[in-house]
Amino acid sequence: MEAESSMNEDLVLALFEWLIVRALAGVPEAGLLAGLCERMVAAGLPLLRVSTGADLLHPVVEGQGVTWVREEGVEQESYARTVTPQQERMWRRSPFYQLVVNRLPRLRRRSKVDYQMGEFPLLDDLGARGATDYLALRADVGEQASLGTARGFCSSWTSDRAGGFTESEIKLIERVAAALAFVFNAAGNVANGRTLLDTYLGADAAGRVLSGNIVRGQAEAIRAAVWFSDLQDFTRIADSAAPESALALLNDYAGCLADAIQANGGQVLKFMGDGILGIFRDDDPTRACVRALDTARDAGRDVRRLNEARRADGLPRTDFTLALHFGDLLYGNFGSGTRLDFTVLGPAVNEASRIAGMCRSLDQRVVASSVFAGAAGDRRADLVSLGRYALKGVGKPQELFTLDPSALPDPSRSTA
Repeated sequence: MEAESSMNEDLVLALFEWLIVRALAGVPEAGLLAGLCERMVAAGLPLLRVSTGADLLHPVVEGQGVTWVREEGVEQESYARTVTPQQERMWRRSPFYQLVVNRLPRLRRRSKVDYQMGEFPLLDDLGARGATDYLALRADVGEQASLGTARGFCSSWTSDRAGGFTESEIKLIERVAAALAFVFNAAGNVANGRTLLDTYLGADAAGRVLSGNIVRGQAEAIRAAVWFSDLQDFTRIADSAAPESALALLNDYAGCLADAIQANGGQVLKFMGDGILGIFRDDDPTRACVRALDTARDAGRDVRRLNEARRADGLPRTDFTLALHFGDLLYGNFGSGTRLDFTVLGPAVNEASRIAGMCRSLDQRVVASSVFAGAAGDRRADLVSLGRYALKGVGKPQELFTLDPSALPDPSRSTA
């Protein structure tokens, strides 16, 4: 008995060391679970399947699971926040649901001992594959040890050996499961942090922050095409609609515009009420301006489709106005010592804002500056002069341009 206990202790320590070294090296969860299970099987544990589940702090994905099956390998799966009724029923009939909802530390079922067919569909399926023992464990994660609302980690361990796990093997698995929860939680915190930065700052700004660009006033001088868009009549629509309806409308149209910007290599830097500030960077100014023009075209097409869908559902509709400019910017950290914003500043941003204000007075959906038109290369042919205008706060009048009607789809202007 002492020899078995000593052997188990040596195995646990070896598995702990392996997990920690690989986790510090940045091995993803799937690689950690696969390597761990392979080592446990090689040491004599009768594992058929091991599965994990944990919450994620993500705008679209609610949780993530990793499953290893002997002789089949490992698979990682994400669980959407919005699920079908069938998926909800499956979740409610799973062992992990019982662990989480009832806050159970463990749940064990053994074939021909304490498992009744039909209790859990998953265990019925595993029984058909020869499973004899199923152990599910839950590890609580403290508030100070986790980013956001993720507070638990579940794992399940299935055997197909006659008689299932021994008590000694159960104790070993419980210790290993705690270590696995620790390294998965650490990896999850890193992933959650990167997701949050990407979501709230944008991928490029997030990458710069993570690489150390976090000092107030630390900024890079860049040249870029500037996108400054607004929604038409949003204030009127918001005043006459329920808050939930106004928010849904704002999200629908912001999604169209932001997705088009990012699909064409641009960066969304800021949502300002119903306005969007974005930039297109490229070593070649013409390529930057062409990508902005392509985005205007794609956004017009997508908004037209959105308007058609909202009209069919009897929902209010709107359109967007857009200013396009090109110029010198400062790109980096601005703010106070304890609250920073990663964005762009400079006269080009101010001028883009002034140009945006001309859309309504000129009754144009898109207005571009003379600098933008001059940098657009062959696509200058898509732009039509509107004449020279004085812009508030800008030294002298400048020529403004709009897109030739054939260059931009015209979404329905009806907002009824």
